[in-house]
Amino acid sequence: MKNAIKIILSILLLICLFDMPYGYYQLVRFIAFVVFGYFTYDAVKASKTEFAFVYGALALLFQPFLKISLGRTMWNVVDVLVAVALIVSVYISLRRKV
Repeated sequence: MKNAIKIILSILLLICLFDMPYGYYQLVRFIAFVVFGYFTYDAVKASKTEFAFVYGALALLFQPFLKISLGRTMWNVVDVLVAVALIVSVYISLRRKV
């Protein structure tokens, strides 16, 4: 289930590279905030402190309430890096199960 959420969020982040209505970016920020908040909670519960820190930082970065103004180019870089990191984490997770 977590892998599917990561893939969906990655796709949503990569769609941000296109010229979309501003509401789409707000929606993605809110979804990312909720997802990374859940992942933070899950990592804390599993005593995975380093993952909790990373997911917590991402939740704060994407939170939609006090917007962080990075500019379109920098947000595109952040979106791609986070999407790639999520996809890599799915790949690693699937490799460990095999």
